[in-house]
Amino acid sequence: MATTAVGKGIKWWAGGRSPFNVEYGKVMMWYFLMSDTFTFGAFLISYGTIRFSQNYWPDPNDVFNAFPGAGHANLPLTFVSVMTFILIMSSVTMVLAVHEGHHGNKKGVLKWLGWTILGGFAFLACQAWEWAHLIMGEHAVLNNGQLEVIGTTVKVNPWGAEVGTQAAMQALSATSHENLVALAHMQHHDMTVQQLSTMSDQQLRGMINVADMHVREMGPVAFGGFFFGITGFHGFHVFSGVVINIIMYIMTQRGVFERRGHYLMIEKTGLYWHFVDLVWVFVFLCFYLI
Repeated sequence: MATTAVGKGIKWWAGGRSPFNVEYGKVMMWYFLMSDTFTFGAFLISYGTIRFSQNYWPDPNDVFNAFPGAGHANLPLTFVSVMTFILIMSSVTMVLAVHEGHHGNKKGVLKWLGWTILGGFAFLACQAWEWAHLIMGEHAVLNNGQLEVIGTTVKVNPWGAEVGTQAAMQALSATSHENLVALAHMQHHDMTVQQLSTMSDQQLRGMINVADMHVREMGPVAFGGFFFGITGFHGFHVFSGVVINIIMYIMTQRGVFERRGHYLMIEKTGLYWHFVDLVWVFVFLCFYLI
């Protein structure tokens, strides 16, 4: 039976020589990331097609201007910038974890992998707050001739063009009692909904200052579907990456990679984590900057 000599530095699979002299698992990770790139690319291209086919699209500076604990302060894109910084820094800590793995430094891998996990959780917490703020937010919109208070969901979008004060006042006169209560509560948080519900329509209209509400028309419904769909899909990838990093942390702590003599799994995990961070750059560009 013929034997084949294996040259120094050449990696082999069971089926033959590894392409580009790269370990099998790393090549498979690259294949997966390429397929995932096509998926995200298709989503973002679809979003761009719809986005630029509309006559009006929500301004990111208006939609994403809130910050936790800042009340009604207008801080356009500040919070999402913090989110992006957190994710980028977690990518840096992942690089350091891989670097320590190349040097066989178990403590260093645990240290930087721990910071990466913390950064992933922090990003997910920020995204959860942003979603909650959009969904539960109170925005006055002109709909079917009357004013309503709605949040941002996959079915409704309160970020249409601004309505003039005169048109808003006319709509206020036709607004139902239930919506008058919601509108009054937006400007009088010191009163409960139950207290406002006992008041007459005339009293409620007298309490509402339409000029300060920035009443808008209903915006394109596609905005919410694309935003929650794509950021949710990316968030799932971040969550998956955190889970994988936790598994890597436990394996490192138990000395699995020390016994193997290499930390190649940390490097593969790092590829996935960097991919997730890179995808966010394009999501950030499409939804928050354009």
